[in-house]
Amino acid sequence: MAGTPVRYRIWPKEPRAHLLAVEVTVDLPVADGQVLSLPVWIPGSYLVREVARHVVEIKAESGGRPVSLQKLDKHRWRAAPVSEPLTVQLLVYAWDLSVRAAHVDQTHAFFNGTSVFPMVEGFEGSPCEVTIDPPADELCKGWRVATTLPAQDVRPAGFGSYRADSYLHLVDHPVEMGTWESVELLAEGVPHQMAITGRARVDRERLAKDLTAICGEHLRMFHGAPHGDGAPPIKRYLFLTTALGEGYGGLEHADSSALICKRDDLPKPSTTVTTSTASTPPAEPSDGYRSFLGLCSHEYFHLWNVKRIKPAAFQPYRLDGESYTRLLWAFEGVTSYYDDLALVRAGVITVESWLELLGRTATRVSRSAGRKRQSIADSSFDAWIKFYRPDENTPNAVVSYYTKGALVALALDLTIRQASDEQRSLDDVLRALWTRHGKTGVGVPEDGVERIAAEIAGVDLRPFFDEYVRGTADVPLGPLLAPYGIELVLRPAESDHDQGGKAAKKPTEELASRGVLGVTVGAGEDGAHLAHVHDGGAAQAAGLSAGDVVVAVDGLRATRGNLQRLCGERPPGARLHVHAFRRDELLELEVVLQAPEHDVVHFTLRAGDAAADQKRAGWLTPHKPG
Repeated sequence: MAGTPVRYRIWPKEPRAHLLAVEVTVDLPVADGQVLSLPVWIPGSYLVREVARHVVEIKAESGGRPVSLQKLDKHRWRAAPVSEPLTVQLLVYAWDLSVRAAHVDQTHAFFNGTSVFPMVEGFEGSPCEVTIDPPADELCKGWRVATTLPAQDVRPAGFGSYRADSYLHLVDHPVEMGTWESVELLAEGVPHQMAITGRARVDRERLAKDLTAICGEHLRMFHGAPHGDGAPPIKRYLFLTTALGEGYGGLEHADSSALICKRDDLPKPSTTVTTSTASTPPAEPSDGYRSFLGLCSHEYFHLWNVKRIKPAAFQPYRLDGESYTRLLWAFEGVTSYYDDLALVRAGVITVESWLELLGRTATRVSRSAGRKRQSIADSSFDAWIKFYRPDENTPNAVVSYYTKGALVALALDLTIRQASDEQRSLDDVLRALWTRHGKTGVGVPEDGVERIAAEIAGVDLRPFFDEYVRGTADVPLGPLLAPYGIELVLRPAESDHDQGGKAAKKPTEELASRGVLGVTVGAGEDGAHLAHVHDGGAAQAAGLSAGDVVVAVDGLRATRGNLQRLCGERPPGARLHVHAFRRDELLELEVVLQAPEHDVVHFTLRAGDAAADQKRAGWLTPHKPG
């Protein structure tokens, strides 16, 4: 059966009702009744999402006659036995405007295959033929298709037939339909394209220039001379970008990625482009554009790290249930380290700008009490039930394998560099993983990253992994960065919105003299709604809980905007009389304010250290074309 193609057809049947029509035809269904199923999760997003709940209608026919379908469980159906080709028809509700699912209206259609294409059991390895048809709605005239599915017989607008090698290959190519804007570029000889959907004015020249530099840096790291293999795994690459008023996210695929960004984060046509030279610094992107470029860099790096270099638990993907690994930190955290590192190596941002981003990452980790309770290895394993299911206690119990994973990757890189007298690095570890696992399709065992890193470093790295990967110790960034002329500075937060990465506008002594409550205030009217109560803080000690609404402090009305100020006007140790509601019950509590933690991080460059400057340049210098 593996050689018999499974034939799919999909089209936006009722865009205004957000309905996609899907047909799947099996020419040789199994004799005892063909079973079909929809995935319960999408690779790259580690949460059971129950996409089958969006099926609003399903029916089957064979030889022009209806065929009964029996639902076996939440995501599987069995058709009655038939002797002729079987066609199953679905209507799928598509109104999830995210990178993970499907969304259709009269302006565009986007879908991931995992949200719409049923898997035919027993035919998982069979080739798939897919016909993508346009909607009949008059408002959808002029639509085009953007996808990396291998084309078989398509019209100029992209509608027509495509072919995939297997079901997993089929669902690894998201599809965008609409009147998207195209940005095209060539990076290291490989064609790249960005299809931008949404009402955005874009400086296409600036975007193409910056993406060329970033993608080229990644390609050269893995495949450039003298260390790379010279053979990129892609023939072309596609960024599918949806620009909105608000939004952010990305999901990786083997030859493409789906992105959501704020339209204001994209470069505007009026942006001035300055050519970078040895004496002229590069034009610095805005904060929003820098964030968008980091997102592009992150998802692009995944085409190696997790799409081809995979943990053994993902080889192959099982889409009918959770797949557990303790290595997500190595695939998401390492990628989070390289996403911004590539921006500075490519000359898109300055070293100072990169240090600001690094300081923000370190601040997010430092201000998370969960880092003391959970290791990044355990966070990886429990992603399905903890990281992807946040609640009011998440900051106290969970560490992000993205952010702390990025700091561990940085520390591992510097540890290898220093152990090898700057001759080897994490770059070499990634290239070895590519050669041994990415190119061969052999999954990375749970101890594979550690073993290869130790081999490259030439030292025993078990203490490092015991402390920072399997353990909960803080990464010693200060001592590791000092040889590169980078100094770490800690200070209290200036406000609830202080992201770190920069020096404070006020003296540290003044910030340290403010009393703090130890809460995060969420949205809500009529008082200060407590979203999180931090472990060991003044609020927790007084008996306040997440969900409580503080309405008064020392007889003054408390709001979302003034609660922290009311506390900050008093010194640590001050006693406040607090009124709060828990549900509909009024609480009267005495709160003893605490001193603020020095948990906001920024980095500075040490001047006048030629040896450190040389080491830093060796680390941050771009990989040169071969």
